[in-house]
Amino acid sequence: MENDAKQPASQEANDGTQEKSSKTKKIKNEKFNWWQTLLILLLTLIIAVGTAYYISDKYFWSKMDMNRVGEQLDYYKSKVDGEPNNPKHRVNLGYTYFLKGDNDEAIKQLKVALDLDKSNYDAYLNLSIVYKDLGELDNALKAAEKCVDLNPRDYKGLLQKGSIYRELKMYKDSLDVLNQANSLMPGNTDIIYEIGRLAEDQGQMKEAESIYKDALSYDPLYKNALKGLDRIASKDSNKK
Repeated sequence: MENDAKQPASQEANDGTQEKSSKTKKIKNEKFNWWQTLLILLLTLIIAVGTAYYISDKYFWSKMDMNRVGEQLDYYKSKVDGEPNNPKHRVNLGYTYFLKGDNDEAIKQLKVALDLDKSNYDAYLNLSIVYKDLGELDNALKAAEKCVDLNPRDYKGLLQKGSIYRELKMYKDSLDVLNQANSLMPGNTDIIYEIGRLAEDQGQMKEAESIYKDALSYDPLYKNALKGLDRIASKDSNKK
């Protein structure tokens, strides 16, 4: 379980009149406008496979045209055929297999990449993502820890590690690692969401709700946070 920060809406110049001042405040308070909508739509059309960024439960990829992913699979197969000893091509191919739902072949390609380059950060990160998807949390954690060892200043390995700790119910360790990730990449919606999910898993619903809303202040279309708010609302309604 994706890479992005959205800029706040721009503010119109105030001409000194009360009416325009009111309009300016309204624009300033908006978290989202038409050009940001266009930017998000364009970003969601870009496929960037194997670049070792974090994705949350494949929410981003679940909406992609799988025919296009199939074409990309053929492309990376041809790249591997042409340069079989290039670990980058193996990582890209492995991640594409993951998107297609073939985790066994994904693991195979990622392990070949590591045989070729034992310090390949992208291979370890994507291997951790695949293992986590399979529910093999011990293997996922080992791969994530290797990422952090290789590059402790890259937030993605820390984020992945923190999310695995959460699923292992190691909540204190999860929070410590996620705070480290947040210090490296403040405002990242994946990090904010994962901290919210950590609160939710511990039954801290009000805090989780506030954190999810914080994530939406950076990206109003962020699906994970929207789903999180829906879960909390559903739990609240069931209590009544």
